[in-house]
Amino acid sequence: MARTTPHDRPLAEDQPLYWRIATELLGELRDGTIPPGERLPGERQLAEHFGVSRETVRQALEVLRRSGLVATDRRGSHATLPGLPVETPASLTFPVGARAASPGAADRATVTWETPPPEHAKVLGLAPHRPTLVHRYESAGADGRGRRTAVTSFSAVALAEVAELGRYRDRADGSGSAQLRRAYDWMRKAGLTLHHRDAITRLPGAPSVRVTRRVHDQYARPLEVTDLVVEVQQDALVYEFTLPATV
Repeated sequence: MARTTPHDRPLAEDQPLYWRIATELLGELRDGTIPPGERLPGERQLAEHFGVSRETVRQALEVLRRSGLVATDRRGSHATLPGLPVETPASLTFPVGARAASPGAADRATVTWETPPPEHAKVLGLAPHRPTLVHRYESAGADGRGRRTAVTSFSAVALAEVAELGRYRDRADGSGSAQLRRAYDWMRKAGLTLHHRDAITRLPGAPSVRVTRRVHDQYARPLEVTDLVVEVQQDALVYEFTLPATV
């Protein structure tokens, strides 16, 4: 007798809530929102995402485990649907536009715990005047040309779920160097799938462009927003891409 999975039954109002959550979660697994082999978010995050209790989430995960669609090991729960394994993507350097180290180049990065720019607070869903981790980056070539600056603000979600970022809160006084070049790797290690949207526009009256990057996770929760100004000539463009979490 074939094993029945949530995907095989039409969703009905009289089905238990945990079965309906299992069906919704399976849909995310099948459409690639959570790729094969990727670690699932924790029970707390799933409960918040679906608006149910953690016990309901546990029951839903057990349904998927019995169906062979989810497995649990020391890494946590992860999808086991057939498909190509998720490749570990090449690391992206944070912040967007950061230079590779070169002799004679001036490169400085610091973090502070402060109220972010108003436009950042709005994107991140922060209340007015609520402080957060703010990262500042400055760089210029050995000849002083090609200057670029970046200001990044992180959300409460990023600081709560990415341990490496959260540790900076107690030492974010702006005095010491803070190289967060692996920030995107840290986010992926925390089980977050990164969705980037970069808008690049020319600044009027200046040989520069502004790059505004917004990053959110698989549940559309904002993680960070960056404004980078680069001394170059460039046409305006907007592009989007998704960076999966690591296996």
